[in-house]
Amino acid sequence: MTSYPHQFEFVLPALESKCSEFHHFQYDTFTEADLWEFCVKKKWRKKDIETMHLYEMINDIMDMTASDFLAYHQVEALKKARWNDVSTLENIEHLLRPSPKK
Repeated sequence: MTSYPHQFEFVLPALESKCSEFHHFQYDTFTEADLWEFCVKKKWRKKDIETMHLYEMINDIMDMTASDFLAYHQVEALKKARWNDVSTLENIEHLLRPSPKK
């Protein structure tokens, strides 16, 4: 279930269009609901969504970039990561390890 379902219905065509654009660029895992939740939780977190104008919402959706969306989800994943998990620690060590010089 999406938050603010009434507003979601109004902007659904814009979300579908943006999702189609992302899919064209091989970002196939994005859904309209994912994009909506990104807007609600990140782009509009300090706004009163109930009183936002439709044109503001659609403008924000159409201005959204895949890199904005991916960066947000990477940060959220890091917040939820189990830092005491061995595989997580191995991944972090791998990322921080300098690559061998050629």
